[in-house]
Amino acid sequence: MKIVCSQSDLKNNLSLVSRAVPSRPEPPVLGNVLIKASETTQKVSLIAFDGSLGIKTKFNASVESGGSITLPAKLLNDIVTRLPESEITLEVQSDDDNFVATISSTSGQFQLTGIDATEFPELPTIEAGETIELPIATLNEGLGGCLFAASTELSKQVLTGVHLKTQGLGENNLGDILEFAATDSHRLAVVAADLNPEDAETTIELPKLAITIPAKALRELERMVSDESGGDKVKVSFDEQVMVFELGDRLLTSTKISGDYPAYGQLIPQSFTREIILDRKRLLTSLELVAILAQKNNLVKFSLNNEASELVVSADAQDIGNAEQSLPAQIMGEDIEIAFNIKYLMDGLKAIPTSEIKMQLNEWNQPVIFSPLGSLQMTYLVMPVQIRS
Repeated sequence: MKIVCSQSDLKNNLSLVSRAVPSRPEPPVLGNVLIKASETTQKVSLIAFDGSLGIKTKFNASVESGGSITLPAKLLNDIVTRLPESEITLEVQSDDDNFVATISSTSGQFQLTGIDATEFPELPTIEAGETIELPIATLNEGLGGCLFAASTELSKQVLTGVHLKTQGLGENNLGDILEFAATDSHRLAVVAADLNPEDAETTIELPKLAITIPAKALRELERMVSDESGGDKVKVSFDEQVMVFELGDRLLTSTKISGDYPAYGQLIPQSFTREIILDRKRLLTSLELVAILAQKNNLVKFSLNNEASELVVSADAQDIGNAEQSLPAQIMGEDIEIAFNIKYLMDGLKAIPTSEIKMQLNEWNQPVIFSPLGSLQMTYLVMPVQIRS
C-alpha cells in the first residue's frame, strides 16, 4: 500500500476517529486505527472501534497502490500532528510476519509496526431496520440541550445515555416530535425538537422510537456535525441493538444501552405557585462571581423578594467569607429561600440559548424548572438542596 496525502487531511481525520480508540484496548488491535486505501476511488478510510463506539471517515488522497493495515493510534496521531504542513507519504511493506509502515515528509521519516488488518473487527451494520433522515439543526438542538445532564457513573449504566423518544404519534404510528432526555438522578434535561416547524420546506415523520444511546457516542456525533450546515441531514439507521449515523464520508456507529429508562415525565410538576423571569446572562454572571466562595460546598442560595422585584444570589463559605449578588427579576408568587448545587445551575444555564429564562417552583424542597423564553422547547429540572442553619 502506498498513499500520498496532505498533512492536514490526515491529521484532521485521524483526530476524529482516534476519539473511538479505547484507553485499554482488548484485544490489542483495538488500540490501532484501521487504514484502508482504494486505487479505484482514490480515497483513504480510517476506522477506530472500542467495541461499542465506532467511527469511520474517508478523505481524498493519491493512492498509488491499495491495501490495508492497522497502526498504533496514539503514536500515529502524535507523529502526524507534529509533522509540517506538507505532503505525507505512507507506504507499507508487508510479508507473512511483519507489517511496517513508513511515514515520510519533507523533514524525514518514521517507521511504525502495525497489526494485520484482518484482525480488526468489522463495525456493526444494520441489515433489517429503520432508516430516517434528521436535520443537523435538530440534532444540535437536542444534544446541546441535554448531553451535559447524563450521568458519568458507570454503576448507573442506563443513565449514562441519552434517551430518544418519538412524540406526537398520529396516523400509522408516526410522530413529528423527537424528544431528547438525560438525567443523572439529581437533574433532568429534556428537549422536544419539532421536526416540522411552520417554516419547514419538507415534512418529516418518524416511526415509533424509544432508545437509549451512550452519551459518549452522541458527544462524538455532536463534534462530527458541528462544522456542517444546519440545513444538512444525517442519515440514521437503527435496529434492536445498533444505531448508525452517516453524514457524507463520515460514519458513527454505537450499540444501544439496554434496560428501561426512568419515566422522567412523572418527575416534572404540572403546576407551580411561583414563577420568575430573569436575564440568563446576568444570572450566569452572578453565579460565576459567587462561585468563587462556593467552592467548598458548591452551594448557592436564591432569595426571592417579590416586593423589590429582586433575586439575591448568595454563597457562604464558613471561616472564609461570603458573597452576594442581586439582580432584577419579574417575580410572581410569595418570597422564598431555596438552595442549589451551583454546578448544576451553571451547566443548565450555559445550555439554554435564549437571553431570558423562566424559573418555576413550588416549595424549597421540590423540583425547580428552568426553561428558555422562546421557540425552543427545553425543560431543565434541578433538585434543590437543604439549607443548613
